[in-house]
Amino acid sequence: MIEKRHNAIGTRHKSEVRSFVILIFLVNSVCFGVNSSITRHSSSADLLKGEAESVVVGSDGTIGLGRSAESLVEKFEDVWSINSIVVSGGSVFVGTSPNGGIYKYSLGKLTKIYSAEPEDEAKDTNELADANEPADSNSVSEKEQILNEHIFAMATDAAGRLLAGVSGETCKLMRFESGKMETVFEPNDAKYIFAIAVSEDGNIYLGTGAEGKIYELDSFGKNAKVIYDSPDKNILSLVTGIDGFLYAGSDGRGLIYKVSRQTKTVTVLYDSKQPEITSLLLSEAGELYAAATSAKMVKGERRVSKKPLSGRPEVLSNSEDGGGKESGLKLNIANTEKKASRKPSLESILIDKGVPHGEPSYIYKITEDGFVTDVFKESSVFFSLALEGQTLYVGTGNDARLITVDLLQEQEGVVYEDEQASQVTAVVAVGEDVYVGTSNPAKLIKLGRSFASKGSYSSDLIDAGQPAKWGKLQIEADIPKGCKVQVACRSGNVEDVNDPTFSEWTELIEVTEPVQLDCPVGRFCQYKLVLESEDGASSPVVREIAVGHSVGNLAPKVRSVRVGRISKENKAGVFKISYNTEDKNQDELVYKINFRMTGRSGWIELEEKHESKSFEWDGKTVEDGRYEIRVTASDERSNTSETKLEGSRISDAVVVDNTGPVIKKYSIKSTGKGVELNLVVSDKLSAIGKVHYTIDSNSDWVGTVPEDLVYDTTEERFVIAAEVVKAGEHIITVKVSDAVGNVTYKTFEFNIAGN
Repeated sequence: MIEKRHNAIGTRHKSEVRSFVILIFLVNSVCFGVNSSITRHSSSADLLKGEAESVVVGSDGTIGLGRSAESLVEKFEDVWSINSIVVSGGSVFVGTSPNGGIYKYSLGKLTKIYSAEPEDEAKDTNELADANEPADSNSVSEKEQILNEHIFAMATDAAGRLLAGVSGETCKLMRFESGKMETVFEPNDAKYIFAIAVSEDGNIYLGTGAEGKIYELDSFGKNAKVIYDSPDKNILSLVTGIDGFLYAGSDGRGLIYKVSRQTKTVTVLYDSKQPEITSLLLSEAGELYAAATSAKMVKGERRVSKKPLSGRPEVLSNSEDGGGKESGLKLNIANTEKKASRKPSLESILIDKGVPHGEPSYIYKITEDGFVTDVFKESSVFFSLALEGQTLYVGTGNDARLITVDLLQEQEGVVYEDEQASQVTAVVAVGEDVYVGTSNPAKLIKLGRSFASKGSYSSDLIDAGQPAKWGKLQIEADIPKGCKVQVACRSGNVEDVNDPTFSEWTELIEVTEPVQLDCPVGRFCQYKLVLESEDGASSPVVREIAVGHSVGNLAPKVRSVRVGRISKENKAGVFKISYNTEDKNQDELVYKINFRMTGRSGWIELEEKHESKSFEWDGKTVEDGRYEIRVTASDERSNTSETKLEGSRISDAVVVDNTGPVIKKYSIKSTGKGVELNLVVSDKLSAIGKVHYTIDSNSDWVGTVPEDLVYDTTEERFVIAAEVVKAGEHIITVKVSDAVGNVTYKTFEFNIAGN
């Protein structure tokens, strides 16, 4: 458990105004193609490839300011992980690992109220300003001693006093009273206290390990008894409901138990696919939310990016006008009917690079009736849950990311991300504030209700494929009064934004209309959007970004030309000419087809301005011989007369053979009871294919083979010996075919003498 501390980032925005911003790009220079291309970023899959700072990238493909974040404590001595947070009486209590420290943060001051080292108890630490000095995430105390004690679980009892579970070398339940931590209960068959829950009647419940037991204590912390001894290794999470039941999440089988606090009967509410139920919480409506995950560390992680649903749920507003503030500026992107973006490369399709294999983690919702649905899933470790109204907070690993799930809108976003930490391991929502605890290094963060005053989004590189002239950037956005969006850009010819040859960022320009990107010609372009809010009460919401560019016209290429005879009987002698072409500018192409007999220099036009990528040529319209076919592709329909270009390719030689084989030599003689026919069969162009014969026009043809037993050359020798019983005049007819199906018939007369 102590090793599975990952991370989470998060951002959240509110926007009640809807609108759009769009850009049209025109190219004036004749050295560039007539067509321009527009790259659009409008999905979370597109946007999450960029870098966000203090902004939310939502699963609906929007960008907005994140919540304001205040770093309360940046440095804890000898602390690697914040495991639990409790807010009570205006103070924030923090349970940590690995040295079992409990801290109290109040009025800007951090105090250690408990440590595994007795002499350090109630130790007063520095003021917040000193505590926020940068810390080494892997440092230990000056004594370089790890005591292997952990505070995994904390809660408040019926009197509002802090309860904390100490795990590790010692296992005990402690209570903070009269300024000191005192021991309340020490289980003799447990090493870990992973969860503490307090019921409405004041009873205290403990989820323990490594024998998976649930303890019940009265409100004074007395009369402890085991109410369920599960077959699971650990009980990781507990929550009590007003319905008289206790809910528990296990480690090993990923079960959610439902325990009657009165009768102590136990049922399995849900069997998840994941091995651990790390967190449970109940909503005011009585819905149970569960984080089901795996302790296995995830090396690569899929960011919040799901296939968007068609449409969106309807969310009713309390006000008649939709609840929006004064709208301010609305920006729209110009509509285009034709495809605006370049065909994506394989790399742009495989957006989830490094996504781990195996089952993802899930957040499940279980209704009072026991029906289960999943409201969110992601391939990362889930550590903690918090609920604020209809917003669910999920602390994840391994980029210290806090994710929000809007349960009404069915949308997710990253509301906070810590670039230094590795995991978000504790989250608590109190009123309008959210407290976040991270690990590796340990930090205590407070998210406020207001939006951040400023945030930025830097896009992934846009690849034009060739050095390009960059046009205008347009956004589809709602920009409330008191807010603004600014843009800067840069370009380069290396697929690495850190390469020193990349141009400098341009000056920020406020986006009130399509903005010309003033960066040098380059294959790659990157834009940066800076979102600002004067009062933090509202945020710009960017729904789509469009960037235009034009690449200098490149000649189309004919990659291959294939010519083959069509085998259908009704198309004897007809050839199909097919070809593959490519145009880097995605121009519309037309084709010209020419032919010539091999050895000749001049080309004869067969077809001009052909539009499809195949053509049928009737080979019977030319004499037999070997021919070459030339296909020329032109981009004239997408360019001016000055900029149009073309490319061509010549096929391998193709044989046009419409003439059957000839019998070059023959001899025939009677043999008493039969006939012997010797033939030399020859064809000018094609190999001999088949030879058949029949006697006296019999309908049954008999096949034969060459003397060398192989049909493989243009000339073959045959010896046909046929038995004829009846005396008198007879004929033998020979049918000779070449390899392409041309047929020649020849009849020979012979006489069989009588007896």
